[in-house]
Parts: sequence; C-alpha cells; structure tokens
Amino acid sequence: MDMEEDVEKDAHEEENEKTKGAAEQEQSDKAVRGRKVREIVLPGELVGEGLKAGTGTYREGKKVYAAQVGIKNIRAGYVNVIPINGKYIPRVGDQVIGYITDVGPTYWMVDINSPYPAPLHINDVPWKVDFGDTMRYLKVGDTVLVTVSSVDEMKHVQVSMMTQGHRRLNTGSIVEVTPTKVPRIIGKGGSMISMIKRMTRCRIIVGQNGRIWIDGERESMLLAAEAIEIIEREGHAYGLTERIKLFLEKHGRRDETGIEGKETEREKKEEAGG
Repeated sequence: MDMEEDVEKDAHEEENEKTKGAAEQEQSDKAVRGRKVREIVLPGELVGEGLKAGTGTYREGKKVYAAQVGIKNIRAGYVNVIPINGKYIPRVGDQVIGYITDVGPTYWMVDINSPYPAPLHINDVPWKVDFGDTMRYLKVGDTVLVTVSSVDEMKHVQVSMMTQGHRRLNTGSIVEVTPTKVPRIIGKGGSMISMIKRMTRCRIIVGQNGRIWIDGERESMLLAAEAIEIIEREGHAYGLTERIKLFLEKHGRRDETGIEGKETEREKKEEAGG
C-alpha cells in the first residue's frame, strides 16, 4: 500500500513539474514575442506591395524587393532597406572625424573612413597658413573635426574646417562604429546621444563617418563607450533607449536635466579658444 502511495506521489510531483515547466516556457515565449525585433531582409526578398521603393530596394510591377542585406523600414509610404554594414560614403554637409595621413605644401590629406581620399586645403582652415608652412598647424596623426564641403560625380571629396566649432581634437578618445549605425546612436531628434551625455557627463561628438569623440573623466568615458557599443550591437531591437538608460543607472548614473547645457557652454568656450 505504501509503495502504491509513493508511486502515485511521484507521478503527481512529475506532473506538477511538467505543468510548471510548461508554464515557464510559455512565459518565456511570451517575453520573446513581446520584444519586437526589426526585420532583417536578404537581397531579392519581397519587402512590400503597393508601396513606393525607397533606398536599398527595387520595384517589379506593384511589388518592392530588397536590393541588399539590411533592416526593413517603412515610413511615409516608402519601404527602405537600411544596410547593416558598410564603409562611409561622403555626403556634402556631413560632420566627420578624420585623421591627418599626409601633409603637402598647400593641403593635408584626411582619412575620413571612406574609400575616397579627402584633402583639406589651406583655404579651408580657420588659420592664415603660408605656402609650405602646413606642418606648423596640423601634423600626421592629428585628429580633426571637419565638414564634407564637396563631392563630385567622380567621388572627388573636399573637407573644410571653416564651420564654427570644427577644430583639432587634442583630448579625449575615439570610438569607431559601423557608419550605418550612427542614426541609431544619435537617436530620434538626438535623444539617445543626449541622454548618454547627460548621464555620463561626457562631451561627445558623433561623426557621420562612424567615428565618435568622447571626452571626460576616464571612468565616464569608458561607460559612454560601452553604452555606444551596446547600441551598435543591438541597434536592430526596439526599446533600446530604455535599455541604455537602465544600463547607465545600474552603474550609478542618473538622468539629470541641465547637465548637458553646462557641457555645451564649456565646449563653446574651448572652441572659441581654438
């Protein structure tokens, strides 16, 4: 009798364990389903019908297909495929961070993380530079903040330092990310990068070419860099702003308003001083 009761008890416990396991699995599945992930598509994959073909797509009849590997995005009646990886392609007006790689008598050659060379002419800097005196102002290895001033059909690129605030970056560190991830790092209306600035109290400049300048206390710089790396790695997921906020709060940072404004004033003073 006792043996029958033990067998019955074991069977009952086993059934409870199965029920509990099934409930936990269902809860886990719901959590996965509840977390929206941006749709990644392959070349030739159908991405929409009755929509206008945007960047990274092509149309056949009423159907629109992906022309490249990327993330499907529908906005204002257009379906786009945003590339996941790729080199920076310069566009006029882009703010970029570059490295001086060569110096001539009337120019500096700037590496802007692009397949195309980008010369900086002595007429496009805020100093009066005499012929052959270029080394006195910028040397090989210097980091500069510049604007893409021209790009022609042959992909001849020119950059300029004449925009206010553009200068040699003497302090801080550079973090490099995939250029296509830059909009996600900036966030809608600058929301993501502004939050990172506030919570880490770092000065941050995002170059459209995937180079990001960070300056501040060492621990804060490392934290800001880690947050940016998370965004680059998980940029396809929804709810990323909240995820980054929780990450920074976990490391003892608070989202305090007003801090970013103070940092901006300090930047303006530094820029005015050259």
